[in-house]
Amino acid sequence: MSNEKKIAIVTGGLSGIGEAVAQRLAADGIRVIAADIASKIDELDAAAAIAPFRLDVADPASVAALIGAVERVHGRLDYLVHSAGIGKVSAFLETAVEDFDRIVAVNLRGTFLIGKASAALMRKSGGGVIVNIGSVSGLRGSVGRAAYGATKGAVITLSEVMAVELAQYGIRVNVVAPGPIETAMSAKNHSAAVRESWMRVLPMQRYGTPGDIAGAVAFLCSDDACYVTGHVLAVDGGYAGGGIIQVAEA
Repeated sequence: MSNEKKIAIVTGGLSGIGEAVAQRLAADGIRVIAADIASKIDELDAAAAIAPFRLDVADPASVAALIGAVERVHGRLDYLVHSAGIGKVSAFLETAVEDFDRIVAVNLRGTFLIGKASAALMRKSGGGVIVNIGSVSGLRGSVGRAAYGATKGAVITLSEVMAVELAQYGIRVNVVAPGPIETAMSAKNHSAAVRESWMRVLPMQRYGTPGDIAGAVAFLCSDDACYVTGHVLAVDGGYAGGGIIQVAEA
């Protein structure tokens, strides 16, 4: 199927995984709105291959402004890749309520808000694809991820509910769950000790790249995945499926 005139929103689209996804979809011929809190632009450039637009995913008014602009300018929405998120490594007993609430607001409430608004426009457009960026921290308990892991686990369940309820409108919903990825957020939150801990459990023995995630997203957005919905695709160097990966020397 031709991607001519197909429209995508990529949240968090100006950095990290979101930026890589935006570039990949644009390279595939899709017009991309890179919705990001770092943007200062609140008017949509209809001609741009990647058009930045300011979005605070935790703010219903901001989400409504984005979706309204997309409907006015393009009249349709075909893809939503929800990559915007925040995290902080903090021990459970040391996690501040304020930090927990903020992470929930951005990661979980934001997924609900942008997903609901996007799906409503997709229903008018005749269908679409939603890919939420989760995390392997939402699949398995990890030290220091009380808030982040809880929200990503909830994003997975929310996405499964969305997949079941939205299938009748021709909307597919899936989750990509990255393992450790070389981004600005991981550079900030992953100490040398954390990186060493990851290497002990990663069969592929490396951090992933944003491009690794973009490739998986592109597949889920494509017609090759037309019968895939409600699925969680771990892109994690083998972490989620791993057991013992090294045999101790005698």
